[in-house]
Amino acid sequence: MKKQIGLLSAFLVALMMFTVSCSKEKGPSDSDFFVGTYKGSISYTDGGEIKSDSDGRVTVVKVGNSYSFDFGSGIPNITDVRFEKKDDNTYISIGSGLTGITVTASTLKIFVTNSKGTWTADCSR
Repeated sequence: MKKQIGLLSAFLVALMMFTVSCSKEKGPSDSDFFVGTYKGSISYTDGGEIKSDSDGRVTVVKVGNSYSFDFGSGIPNITDVRFEKKDDNTYISIGSGLTGITVTASTLKIFVTNSKGTWTADCSR
């Protein structure tokens, strides 16, 4: 019985070491730490009507290697956004027509202007 407990203990220690070493290799973008719903002030205009909501929401969804920003309040979504790491906890959007998004685990700031319109968000979770 002591031998079985010793083997089980050794196995559990090895499993814990493997899990810890694997988790250290992942960066924040690999673990999708900023995927989820942020709440706050959002707005959109296409040059005509302005849609805004001071108590709005934006849900960040990962689609393959890019991200989508699903707005509520009748605001069109922003899709196919890619990010680069700015510092340990902050990512900024890159790519033509999609710059102006800064995201952390707790905040989302958007100021995107392109041919489809202008989106803003000042949100947190």
